[in-house]
Amino acid sequence: MGTAARTAAGAGKTVTWGEVIASALALPGAERSTSYGRDAIAVRGKMIIVIGRTDDHFVLTTTRDEAEMLMATDPDCFYQTPHYAGWPGVLVRLATADPERVAALVERAWSRRASKAQLAARP
Repeated sequence: MGTAARTAAGAGKTVTWGEVIASALALPGAERSTSYGRDAIAVRGKMIIVIGRTDDHFVLTTTRDEAEMLMATDPDCFYQTPHYAGWPGVLVRLATADPERVAALVERAWSRRASKAQLAARP
């Protein structure tokens, strides 16, 4: 959903890194970590989200197909720099991110890394 569609739908809220962290830490087995010295969340030792080099965005692990779809459908929010091109992940602009969509995407990233027991423990 593009920025105009979010605003039209009344979802003009933005998300903060603290809110992203809180929703990720609510998932079984998710734990605070670091990636290249930056604040991150990992599952079973593998990063799923990490704050960007600047505080206005974060990196979200996805599949390559999902990354392409996100960038195509909401380029105001999801993008890649040349460094991330072809990598299964996207950068997410906090100022234009829909909180509910981000929470769902973080949960999807978590589910790709979680063990069967962690998946079963999800309320």
